[in-house]
Amino acid sequence: MSAPIAITKLDSSTADFQQRLASLLAFETSQDDAIEHAVAQILTDVRQHGDAAVLAATQRFDRLTASSVAELEISKDEMQQALNSLPTERRIALETAAQRVRAYHQIQKQECGSSGFSYTEPDGTVLGQKVTPLDRVGIYVPGGKAAYPSSVLMNAIPAKVAGVAEVIMVVPTPDGVKNPLVLAAAFIAGVDKIFTIGGAQAVAALAYGTATIPAVDKIVGPGNAYVASAKRRVFGTVGIDMIAGPSEILVLCDGTTNPDWVAMDLFSQAEHDELAQSILLCPDADYIAAVERSINHLIATMPRQEIIRTSLTNRGALILVRDMDEACSIANSIAAEHVEISTQQPEHWAAKIRHAGALFLGRFSSEALGDYCAGPNHVLPTSRTARFSSPLGVYDFQKRSSMICVSEAGAQTLGKVAAELAYGEGLQAHARSAELRIQ
Repeated sequence: MSAPIAITKLDSSTADFQQRLASLLAFETSQDDAIEHAVAQILTDVRQHGDAAVLAATQRFDRLTASSVAELEISKDEMQQALNSLPTERRIALETAAQRVRAYHQIQKQECGSSGFSYTEPDGTVLGQKVTPLDRVGIYVPGGKAAYPSSVLMNAIPAKVAGVAEVIMVVPTPDGVKNPLVLAAAFIAGVDKIFTIGGAQAVAALAYGTATIPAVDKIVGPGNAYVASAKRRVFGTVGIDMIAGPSEILVLCDGTTNPDWVAMDLFSQAEHDELAQSILLCPDADYIAAVERSINHLIATMPRQEIIRTSLTNRGALILVRDMDEACSIANSIAAEHVEISTQQPEHWAAKIRHAGALFLGRFSSEALGDYCAGPNHVLPTSRTARFSSPLGVYDFQKRSSMICVSEAGAQTLGKVAAELAYGEGLQAHARSAELRIQ
């Protein structure tokens, strides 16, 4: 039997609890100077030299031997062939997930004010808001060691539901190895173009455009430290979704769920990488001990057990709380990416949660279902940004314009108000502009 995992155990009733919790949650997103310097140089090269710089970087980092960026584009036929090549059960799973993600975001579009609005005041002035989709969006999909078809669906489908005319996908293919599941997901999601490039050079190409790769209005999707740095630097030239940190799961449990289920739910985030965070809040000390036994029993069955072990040892925790009300209060302080409420009457406790990327209610709602096929988006705020951020959605691929149509009668009233305030600010041209329309 392998050595037990030295996961941190905390008790909310101890005097040093808040200090120890803050230390556990602390994640320093310090920027590596070498990465920042390399990314800055790549962005400058692509901005100045376009395709040539993209090609050089792709040859260097991904070891591809293409003679032009055009050769790095994947055709629609190749996407469809990838879909056709999938085993039947996997194809059905991919299509089912896509259908559910699309259905959810179509309802989201209807319910989130995507139709705009207007109203007419008594004097005939019309005010409102016009909602329009972005013209072109770039989605970054990680490649190399892992394949993420679910990320393709979660990023591309809401863009298409929003009405984005063109979705450009970039995905690195080191040594030319293409993942058919990723290409199939792109075909199902309606991706318009795919280029087999990655890293900072892909972000730069999308942000600035080259002779072959069109510039986009917004870049979404996860990536490594180089991609995150590049997205941070091009923000302002283009929009971005977020700078994502390590994955997180917070489980609130009243002790009524099978402890093996909770242990595996904690594993499901810990296996992402060593910096992922998995935390259990529970008022039952005996149950916490049962979950710890499950963790140490089940770890030997995990192919990625070393990653899980490191993640749970360094950033995981089993926390004893006074009651479920306190668990909810602590959960709001943590503001985790994924929050499972694995209890009886989960809706009661969900009403007390204000800060979470996504809520999973009831013992059958494992976070893994949300990652792949439940329907809501799995691109979620991390590192406590759920206090002020939302999941990726249709609204991220739309913009809103204010509409103002002032009637002649309205100009008489509003003109006096505007002029008075403009004079107060010392902006005489503003004031006169308003006054000239007053009869």
